Order: sequence, then C-alpha cells, then structure tokens
Amino acid sequence: MTRIQMYDTTLRDGSQGEGISFSLQDKLQITKKLDDLGFDYIEGGYPLSNPKDSEYFLQAAQLDLKHAKITAFGMTRRKGVDAKDDIGMQALIASQAPTITVVGKTWDLHVTEVLRVDLDENIAMIRDSLAFLKSQGREVFYDAEHYFDGYRANPEYALKTIRTAEEAGADMVILCDTNGGSLPEVIVECLKAAQNELSIPVGIHCHNDCELAVANSLAAIDHGAVQVQGTINGIGERCGNADLISVASNLALKKTGYEILRPNGIARLTELSRYVYEIANMNFRSGQAFVGSSAFAHKGGMHVHAVNRVSHSYEHINPEVVGNVRRVLVSELSGRSNIVAKTTKYQLNHDQQLMTKILEEVQNLENTGYEFEAAEASFDLLVRKIAGTYEPKFERIHYRVNVETDAAEEPKTEATVKLRVNNHTEHVVAEGDGPVNALDRALRKALSPSYPNLERMHLVDYKVRVVNSSEGTAARVRVVIESRDADEVWSTVGVSENIIEASWLALVDSVEYKIFKDEGVASDSKLTASASVT
Repeated sequence: MTRIQMYDTTLRDGSQGEGISFSLQDKLQITKKLDDLGFDYIEGGYPLSNPKDSEYFLQAAQLDLKHAKITAFGMTRRKGVDAKDDIGMQALIASQAPTITVVGKTWDLHVTEVLRVDLDENIAMIRDSLAFLKSQGREVFYDAEHYFDGYRANPEYALKTIRTAEEAGADMVILCDTNGGSLPEVIVECLKAAQNELSIPVGIHCHNDCELAVANSLAAIDHGAVQVQGTINGIGERCGNADLISVASNLALKKTGYEILRPNGIARLTELSRYVYEIANMNFRSGQAFVGSSAFAHKGGMHVHAVNRVSHSYEHINPEVVGNVRRVLVSELSGRSNIVAKTTKYQLNHDQQLMTKILEEVQNLENTGYEFEAAEASFDLLVRKIAGTYEPKFERIHYRVNVETDAAEEPKTEATVKLRVNNHTEHVVAEGDGPVNALDRALRKALSPSYPNLERMHLVDYKVRVVNSSEGTAARVRVVIESRDADEVWSTVGVSENIIEASWLALVDSVEYKIFKDEGVASDSKLTASASVT
C-alpha cells in the first residue's frame, strides 16, 4: 500500500475564495477536525500576511494533534536580500511550524514580467530560501508555481527551478497547475519530465478552472505523485481547488493500492464537508459528488423502483461508506415506488389505496406550485393528514401583519397572532425585522409556554420563488423555509398568491414538525393509519 499524503490548504488557499473568511477560532476548529480524520498536513496560512495567521501558528502549536503536521506557507526571499535577513523567512521560522512550504516561480514569464528579476536571480532566490529553512531544521516543501504552464513555455528553465529546489534541500517538490488550465494528459507528461530530473518525491496541486482538478490530481497520483494538495469542498480562488473530499473518496473506494486518512476517515467525509460549509457560512452544494445531499437522491419512479430492489442498480457506492444517506424525492414525476419508499418508516406501504391517494395529492399540490422534494417535513405532515393520524397541536384563529414607516421613513413591522392551544386562547403581538421574522416571533411567543422546546429551534434559510410568472404581481409564490435544532435540519413549504400567507404556511409546518419530532412522532417507525381511505 502506498501512503498518499493528504495536504489540506483550506485555511490558506481555500480562504482566498470569494466570500470566504475564517476567524482564528474557525481555523483552529477546522484544524482539529482535519487531524481527527487523519489528514497529514494542514497549511494554516502565511504568517507574514496578517496578525490572525501569526496568532494561528502560536495557538495551533498548543493543540494536542494526534497525526497532522501544521504547515506554514511563504514565498522565496525577496530579491537582493539575504535569506536570513528576509522578513518573510523570519516569519516562517517564528511560526514554529514543523513543516514549511515555500512557493517559487517556475514560469519564466512570471520571473521576468511579474517579479521583474532576471532568470538567474530567481534561481538564487529558490536556492537561498530553501537552504536557509533546511538549516533551521524544518521539513521543507517546494511549491513549483505555474509548473505546467512554465514547462510548456520553457521546459529547460522550469526543470532547472525544481532541480535547484532539490539541491537546496527540499524534501518534496509539489507541481502546481496554478491556472487550472491543464488536461490530464498534459499533467502526466509534465510530471514524468519532473520525475526524470528529481530523486525526491513529487506532489500535485491543481486548481479547478477546467473542472479537472480532481481528475488531474488522480492522474498525477497514478503516475507517482505521493502528496495531493487541495481544499475541503474544493473552495478557493476563482473556480477553486481540487476537492479533497472527492480525491480521498476516489482513492479509497475506486482505486486500489493506496492508503489515506485514518481507518474511519472516509466514513466521516460527509460530516467533514458539511462542517466546513457551516463554519464558512456557505450553502451546501447539493450536487457535490459523494457527500452532497443529492448525491444519492432518487426522483424518477423507475429509478426508485430499481433502487428498492437492487440499490447498486442506480448507485455507484453504498452512501453510508462516506457517511451520506439515500434520499427518495417526491414530486409530480414520482411513481408509487417513491411513495412507498418515503412512507416506509410509517409502515403504511401495505395500504395500496392509501399510497395512491398520497401520490394523487402530491401531484395535485405540485400542480398548484408546491414542491416536496426540498420540503420533506411538509411531506411528512401531509402523509399524516391523508392517513388520518394527524392531530393538530394548535388551532389557528387568525394572524395580522402591519408594516409602517416612522418619521425617519424606517419600516417597522408588527405581527399579531391568535391561536387556541390546549383549550385556551393565546393572543400575542411581536415585532420583527420584516413580516416573516415578526410572524415567527409571534408564533413562538404564543406556543412556547406549551411547547418550550421551540426556543431551541431557529430558521436558517428562507427562499422565495415565483411559480407562475406570467401572472405578474398576482403570481403565486412558493416559500421554502429551512429550520434546525440541535439534532436535525428540516424544510417546509407554503404556496399562495400572497407572499405573507405562503410564508405563514411554511412557518406553521416548520413549528408543527418540531413539536411532532420532539414527541417522537415524526420519526416513529410504528405509525399506522387510524382511518380508512375512501
């Protein structure tokens, strides 16, 4: 088995992605999570670039890491400055990181037009920087920036730069497809040329501008690269980096002869992926390979029918091996197999007449604008209502929302909600940042005395979509609300020509689902129909 080193640069290269910013605490939390799964190297940042990165290395040195090595990133010395006197070199040493990665120019275009130094001076900068860092007792990696573009433009010079890195003491040379424009066959050709020049190992670092970062990384590994650099979920500048989630999954599950992460690391990749999305305050990418919520989602009735019989007929792996789950979607395209699969936990699948009625109701509602594939909590409530097992936890009497501006023309929103709960009436008023927020606060205020666990629930996403745009301002709108508590995330849907009413319907479903869930009803595997279907 060949150990492939998983080198994560989420905290440095990943943070260069648009809209991504990690706090110091974020970086430390992600570091611990990566170490827990068995990543080999964690690149924490560039200690000279900002105080946060400098502080990160000081605090990371105090972490009780079980496997990973913290790595500091920096550039070669500046022109005309001795390496020992260069502030960048000094910052790298002061970071206390056991491993240091230095990036240097490989493409002669960058040397002469970007750095604006002569080719020999760039060679000296590489040699002096790496030799100095090795003299300080550190493990040193050399990132050959733009190697593939550089090799195609001037192969002799590109090879001279990486040969200099080895002569100066680099422990490994990492070949970087910095512009992300290379094809797999080019990656292999240029990698072989580097291997012919070097006696030390090589690694690979690919960007995703042609949607080939994972394919290029795997091609390099198959031809001898022993380290792969990338980020969790492929985040990073422009189109991002190689997604280490997909790289690890393919190496572990699709190829043979490679050892990666810890023994249970692959089974926790979905957890890791969503953890980083959450920390970065990003929406999950539902279609993401292996770990996306749609990666094992089935909608077409024929597909669901086949999967119910032989799961691998429409799934390339068992979703559980990467910590994911199979999902069956319900929509107007669904067949009876979808409904059967979705209602298995209720043990209603023996009632074919009920299955037909549920399917017909789903199709009728979707014809008016509903969608249940992204609102499974609303679907659960719908099944209970059709099966006759639904018992409302409160009765809605009326609600009112008032929006007016003050003297400074600042809008003020107030919602009034009147409910009957446990045989008594709750009539409450709440203010909010807009109509939906005001309604949410009023609804909770009315229900919390009877259902205190609602305080632990909060809304995490709110989406509005016009259903029939040809009707203009009279068009129906579909509102999908995503809610969560400490245990689960769920979505609900409401449709109306009135956006406030659509939001109210989705809010009520969300709260009712939470109440049922806490009572153990929403996931009760022994639920049975209490009324016959006519």
